[in-house]
Amino acid sequence: MIREVLRMGDPRLLRQAQTLARCDSPELAALVRDMFDTMLHLDGAGLAAPQIGENVRVVIFGFEHNSRYPDAEPVPRTVLINPFWEPLAGGQEDAWEGCLSVPGMRGLVPRHRSIRYGGIDAQGCPIERQARGFHARVVQHECDHLDGVLYPMRMRDMSRFGFADVLFPDGLPTPQD
Repeated sequence: MIREVLRMGDPRLLRQAQTLARCDSPELAALVRDMFDTMLHLDGAGLAAPQIGENVRVVIFGFEHNSRYPDAEPVPRTVLINPFWEPLAGGQEDAWEGCLSVPGMRGLVPRHRSIRYGGIDAQGCPIERQARGFHARVVQHECDHLDGVLYPMRMRDMSRFGFADVLFPDGLPTPQD
């Protein structure tokens, strides 16, 4: 079922999401289905449960091709419950981000280039991966939602934040500025 995505300004997006004790409930399976239905309907790269009003530590992401990020490399379709991540060597880089909760806008956001992340998958099994580039950016962005952080809060220069059609009248930028 496609769910309504909360937009920036809704105080529910600023909450700290709750850890899930169980990963095998029918309610969680339904939530994950709804999240994928919603993300795919809106052509998103990822979605966090708080974005649809569910205050639990669940994120999804993944695509082969995404028209909102046409030059981004594919990201594996993933469900992460109670996720964690940590930076690896390589420092940070700035790149343009958007968000389904901040529709029509883009901002230049610093993120770690390379990370290790993990959590529990939809079957209740541990998952751990390393990611670079856009994949790493998506994981960091979605996990931020679980801590009540929207990408404009990460920006260093608000002059690099605006409506996508105004910032990029000739089309969206590549993942790197």
